[in-house]
Amino acid sequence: MNGITRKRVLVTGGAGFIGSHLCAALVEAGDDVICLDNYFTGVKDNVAALMDAPNFELLRHDVTFPLYVEVDEIYNLACPASPIHYQYDPVQTTKTSVHGAINMLGLAKRTGAKILQASTSEVYGDPAVHPQTESYWGNVNPIGPRACYDEGKRCAETLFFDYYRQHQTKIRVARIFNTYGPRMRADDGRVVSNFIVQALRGESLTIYGNGSQTRSFCYVDDLVGGLMALMKAPDSFTGPVNLGNPVEFTIRQLAELVIELTGAGVGIEDHPLPEDDPMQRCPDITLAKNNLGWQPSVQVRDGLAKTIDYFKTQI
Repeated sequence: MNGITRKRVLVTGGAGFIGSHLCAALVEAGDDVICLDNYFTGVKDNVAALMDAPNFELLRHDVTFPLYVEVDEIYNLACPASPIHYQYDPVQTTKTSVHGAINMLGLAKRTGAKILQASTSEVYGDPAVHPQTESYWGNVNPIGPRACYDEGKRCAETLFFDYYRQHQTKIRVARIFNTYGPRMRADDGRVVSNFIVQALRGESLTIYGNGSQTRSFCYVDDLVGGLMALMKAPDSFTGPVNLGNPVEFTIRQLAELVIELTGAGVGIEDHPLPEDDPMQRCPDITLAKNNLGWQPSVQVRDGLAKTIDYFKTQI
C-alpha cells in the first residue's frame, strides 16, 4: 500500500437502501469495504456500480450466524426496516436484531473494531414527549405487531451498552428517523415510497388515519454523513444520538407535496390507522449538532424531486 493504511470496514445490510449508499460513500473515501447481506430486503442491483471497485467486496451472509473476518470498523445495519417486511417474519426480525447484535459485538470484541449500531426512532414508540430527545425512554407496546422491530432494536441497544460496560467495546448507537431517497423499494410500504409510486401510477394516494400524524424526513445522503461522523467521533461519545431531519410534516402535507412534484392528477383516500402507529415522530438533534457538527442540509422538496426521478426509472 506504499505506506497508506486503509480501514477495513464491514457494513451489514450493505445491499439495502441505506447500506448501499453508505457502502458507496466508504468506497469513495478509500476504505476497504465488505458489504454483507442475505438479500431478504437488500438487492445486488443496489451495489452493482461498486462491483468493479478494487476496495469493495460483496458477501452473502445472515448476521444471525457468526462471522469471522478481520475489520477495523463495523456498521451494523442488518434488519428489515419497513413494517411490511419486518412483520412478514416477526420472529426472524427479532433474531436479526438480537442475535445479529450479539454476533457483531462478538466480532468487534475479538478484533478491537469500532462498531456502530443502526438503531431507530421506533425505540420511542408512540411518544409522550415531543420532539424526542435521547434521554426519553419511550412508550412502546411490547406485545403489539410492531414490537418485533421496536423491542428488537431496544434489546440491541441494551447489548451494545452492556458490551461497552463489561468489555470496553468501542460502540456508537445512532437512532435513525424517517429516511428517504433513491433505492427505496417500491413495495416497502413506507409513506414516501407509497405516495410516489401511487402518484406515478395514477392512483389515489392512501392516507392512514386523517393525515394529521406527523413525521420528519431526512434525505439519505444527509443520514449517511451523520453515520460516518458518528463513527469518527471520539470513543467517549457512544450515543445514542438522534439522526434525522427536525423539520416536521403532516402526512397529508407530504401527500399534497408529492402530488404537486409529480404533476399527478390524483386524489387522496383515507383508510383506518394501523395498530400502534405513532401520531408524532420528530427528532431533537441538539446532541448531533453539538457533538458531531452534523445537521441535515437537503430540503424535503429537493430530496423528493431526486427520489421521484429515481422511481420514474423503476416504474
